[in-house]
Amino acid sequence: MHSKQVWRLIPLLEATGNVQMGIDRWLLEQHHSGKYPPTLRFYTWSPPAISLGYHQRQYPEHWQNLTWQGKKLDLVRRPTGGRAVLHQGDLTYAVITSGLIGSRLQVYEKICEFLIQGWRSLGVELHYGTAGRGYIHNPNCFGTATGADLVLPDGAKLIGSAQLRRREAILQHGSIRLQPDAELFAQVFGTESFTTVQLPQSLSVEKIITALITTACNCFDMQIEIQPLSQSEWEAILALSSRQLS
Repeated sequence: MHSKQVWRLIPLLEATGNVQMGIDRWLLEQHHSGKYPPTLRFYTWSPPAISLGYHQRQYPEHWQNLTWQGKKLDLVRRPTGGRAVLHQGDLTYAVITSGLIGSRLQVYEKICEFLIQGWRSLGVELHYGTAGRGYIHNPNCFGTATGADLVLPDGAKLIGSAQLRRREAILQHGSIRLQPDAELFAQVFGTESFTTVQLPQSLSVEKIITALITTACNCFDMQIEIQPLSQSEWEAILALSSRQLS
């Protein structure tokens, strides 16, 4: 028997968008430099946020003044490309790894396999979207589904992902829509953009994460070592996040 590669699993973490993007960016740089193993993590955004793709320069001015349940929405820039994503009622995953060969879309599919299998184990079938080039004119990531996105049988988009490479090292993270607030979504993107996500009522965030970890171990042929961020890591990440903001 061959010894399986050990990946780090960072437990579910709730934080601001700038901190979450700082963590993903920092983990990619650490893995790229050979200091860290591949990493899997899941996280949520507090307060809710709109994340902009790295190259997305234009967006509605009113996005800077939106509130939800008394909290002002953050406006955050991702290190990855793509269009705007509203992070409220969602769960975000991040995979940082290397050694995957193929085109960008082929690498997407290799990483997304654990999402497809994980949701299948929960009784939910997903398949890839088929949007043409017209998607680039839609500012809303969940308004269309490309070949890098995963949709439900009724066509509703469940998972939108984005990717960043540092030579062999890859960061892929994505938003999984669980309980989006239709009213807030309409304030951000307009009522015509919202599609209801129909998922089994019995699914908790914990149950979803457990299923996705199990299938990740199979798809990436690895074993998990749970390791929260240490104090020194937090200090390095927060220093990086503050530099990104300045």
